[in-house]
Amino acid sequence: MNRTKILLFTALVLAGVSSCKKELDVQNPNQPTPASASTETGILSLAMGGVYASGFRELKYSDGVPGFFWTGAVGAHELMGDALGEEAANQFGNQFSCPDYVIFDDNTKLLNPSAPNTQIALMRAVNNNALAGQNPTYYEWAYMYNMNGVLNNVLELVENVPFTGDAAVKKNTVKAWCYFWKGFAYSRIGSMYYAGLINDKFAETNGIYVTKEKIIEEAAKNLDQAVALLTPLSGNATFKATLESIIPKFMQVKGTLSEAPTADEWKRTINTLKARNILVNTTTKAMTAAQWGQILTLTTDGVKVADKVFTARSNTNADVISTDVGSLAAKSTGEPGAVTYKISERLIQDFPVGDKRLDNNLARTTPWIGDPSRGIVFNTRYRLLNGGAGLAGVVVLSNRAVGAYELLLSSTFEENELMKAEAKLYTGDIAGALASIDAVRKFQGAGLPVLAGLALYAAKEELRKERRVGLFLRGLSFYDARRWGVIDDISKGGGRTNAVVVDKAGKVNTKATINYNYLDYWDVPDNELAYNPPASGSAPTKNPK
Repeated sequence: MNRTKILLFTALVLAGVSSCKKELDVQNPNQPTPASASTETGILSLAMGGVYASGFRELKYSDGVPGFFWTGAVGAHELMGDALGEEAANQFGNQFSCPDYVIFDDNTKLLNPSAPNTQIALMRAVNNNALAGQNPTYYEWAYMYNMNGVLNNVLELVENVPFTGDAAVKKNTVKAWCYFWKGFAYSRIGSMYYAGLINDKFAETNGIYVTKEKIIEEAAKNLDQAVALLTPLSGNATFKATLESIIPKFMQVKGTLSEAPTADEWKRTINTLKARNILVNTTTKAMTAAQWGQILTLTTDGVKVADKVFTARSNTNADVISTDVGSLAAKSTGEPGAVTYKISERLIQDFPVGDKRLDNNLARTTPWIGDPSRGIVFNTRYRLLNGGAGLAGVVVLSNRAVGAYELLLSSTFEENELMKAEAKLYTGDIAGALASIDAVRKFQGAGLPVLAGLALYAAKEELRKERRVGLFLRGLSFYDARRWGVIDDISKGGGRTNAVVVDKAGKVNTKATINYNYLDYWDVPDNELAYNPPASGSAPTKNPK
């Protein structure tokens, strides 16, 4: 990010820190004073704040309807992946998630009602610095570069901090934390934007924009640096204590995935994230045997079923997330007319018959019909339950009690296992792929019979549905729709047929055709370009699509 923006972020964060400092000990996360960052406690607090405050909460602009990173920026992915719907116009959420048209069962064709009537044209029209915080392309970019900038600051400062005890282990734990989350940030930038910036300096910038492929390479470079630092720390007690001091205490719940991961578990989290970066940034048609082999290698040593992973939880102060609006689950829980995000009928359609995850988490309700001038496929008959329906051993997708909901921040067992399944499908091991899908269903308590004897096409369909259902609310649905070609124009093989769509009269269509025709990678936000124009030699910042 450019210097002007960083300083604006700094002012906002400094103004808000005092309200949460008691439980989330973040001291001046973007501009530490010598007292707050030159000490062991201070640098650990800065490392914590660089992720949880600067990366997930604090920006120059904000909007309470879409919310912070995990609801607004990540919400855009679930909207464009057609796992959720939205009627609200804040940050144009109802428009960038509106398909170009839908054809109903009676062959009636309904066009996108909002000018300029196509999602791609809309994304070009609203990517304008003059719109400030209403520009939807701004948020994921700003959050991730905000995080990257603060972690650059930590890396610059940590070398001179006098640590007690085993100083080398503590320093390397902090550095591994920084490189991991920098890799996370670059992963998200390279997976969403057509170009990006590589910046390893705090409060500085450059105008050399590079391709999204170069950004993903930079993500891998940072993740590999984290692995190199973590490898000698396996089983080290000082490492464990240091990491536990960076993660907010209220988030670490014994006996859950939220405990601080071991060095080996963390390395497996990294392998899963690296596999994701390959998978989601290559269309399925373009994937090579070598890439499937890479994914299989990485996921074989990826997140395991009992591994601890990085998560977040609410607390009474709502320091990182709140109980009612701090996650996509929370903002989708309740009657559809009373919540921001509505449950997509196409998501419900993808649950296998007899799936206990559906029974435990989603219920039929009075059909909600939104304003037809704001969308054409967001009407729904379903609501997400708070705390589940009480089925024993079945995953609960939403819980608004304080500290009860476990927001998964990065890699998970289910994602790893489903990537492994997909790699097996495309390398000839159908039986192995089905076993991995079954493992995810068993882990989540789906109560479904095991899959066996399926031909390749049927196995691929089970995988498609399971990624939709098993990874719901994790911000991966748009990546999948993009690489599978679903978001492409129907004339190019995209769209969805035989879709369930509730029309404005409340009629349930079961054979509808939806033409999404969405932009696959967003242009660089004009909020950045207005202050940091491309220098000579930069890659294009606008997607030619």
